[in-house]
Amino acid sequence: MRRLLLTAAAATAAALTLSACGTTEPAADEDKAKTAGETITLTDASGTKVELDGPAEKVVGTEWHEVELLVSLGVDPVGVADVKGYKTWDSAVPLKNEPKDIGTRGEPSMDTIAALKPDLIVASTDLPPAAVKQMRKVAPVLEVRSADAADPIGQMNENLDLIAEATGTTERAAKLKAEFDAKVAEGRKALADAGLGGAEYAFADGYVVSNQVSIRPFTSGSLVGAVSEELGLKNAWTVEGDEAYGLGSTDVEGLTKLSDDVHFAYIGNDGDKNSTPFTGKLADDKVWTSLPFVKKGNVHRLPDGIWMFGGPESMTRYIDSVVAALTK
Repeated sequence: MRRLLLTAAAATAAALTLSACGTTEPAADEDKAKTAGETITLTDASGTKVELDGPAEKVVGTEWHEVELLVSLGVDPVGVADVKGYKTWDSAVPLKNEPKDIGTRGEPSMDTIAALKPDLIVASTDLPPAAVKQMRKVAPVLEVRSADAADPIGQMNENLDLIAEATGTTERAAKLKAEFDAKVAEGRKALADAGLGGAEYAFADGYVVSNQVSIRPFTSGSLVGAVSEELGLKNAWTVEGDEAYGLGSTDVEGLTKLSDDVHFAYIGNDGDKNSTPFTGKLADDKVWTSLPFVKKGNVHRLPDGIWMFGGPESMTRYIDSVVAALTK
């Protein structure tokens, strides 16, 4: 279910026009100055009380969603799981430093993390409890629920606020949320003005595994699906998604259930040939090429490097990309 999340070929950054620059955000510095020396007590997603002596500065991130939030908040993590993978799949919010690679997202190295002597470890609740228990012996651990299909955008904002409290960057978090809300309103208006309000829209990614094409629909319960609906688009998928990430599963035959007028969008990555079946293996597939929306040219590859499970900045870039693709 989380191939793109846990592996390079079957888990989800080429640098396109989605780059960011600069050092620590001034707002983050101001926040930290206000709270320096103050004890911070938080309750994380697991219900565990986490106590910090002050805003965490040396932070390790075990999942890309949380790493992106840290970078967006102006906090450069000292350790990141699968640094190469993050750089490949998330150029919308690039790392501004050279963090230590702590291993895979599913199995981080405890010795490597311990050697970094972090103030805080931000970990996904997707990690095995035994791994989290080990990490708590190294440093305070803030568990974050990376996704919730019942409220994807709300969960994204909740995670942002939680990490901001731990790092003393709450003002920056408020700014990020305001910018995201403004971008949603801007994108919704642009699509409505183009006559695309209520247009049917299906977003997916795909993989070639054992020479077979597997397609993963992003239902209304996915973060991308929820943002798309906020833009006024109608999610065309009827398959059921999982309870966390809102991801479904189908194949090329399943695409025949989409309407003739649907706008089909996807993200791949040129660094992973198995992640681009729509321009690769399916290019000569009779089922794919016979689909009405394919014949009409209503297939849109969005720019590489937008992390589909990221935070406000990735979703802001996603909105810009969707609007540009559908209105061109």
